[in-house]
Amino acid sequence: QVQLVESGGGLVQTGGSLRLSCAASGFPFNTYTMGWFRQAPGKERELVAGIKWLDGKTTYSDSVKGRFTISKDNAENTLYLQMNTLKAEDTAVYYCAARKGIVVTTTQYDYWGQGTQVTVSS
Repeated sequence: QVQLVESGGGLVQTGGSLRLSCAASGFPFNTYTMGWFRQAPGKERELVAGIKWLDGKTTYSDSVKGRFTISKDNAENTLYLQMNTLKAEDTAVYYCAARKGIVVTTTQYDYWGQGTQVTVSS
């Protein structure tokens, strides 16, 4: 069974950094894509970044490009999101997600973690 467990959220000041982690298990990684989504109050959930596990191909939303980096640790089956130069508008619940398939730009995901809160104070 697929399990996705996020950690690393918290409160940070504007301009600061955080790293989110997602411990994943229960699926054949090389045929899957993983991603980070976020949802702020009153807003739709959006794809922040995605990565194809097989070759590490990535995609980013325009709002985080150049500030956030998605990466993976094959040995530990862990997904990361390094978030730098954080802004107040990055405040949201961040979700780790996984989907069967190798299209990294899609927003259609099958499995979700429980979410972790990121709050950026000005």
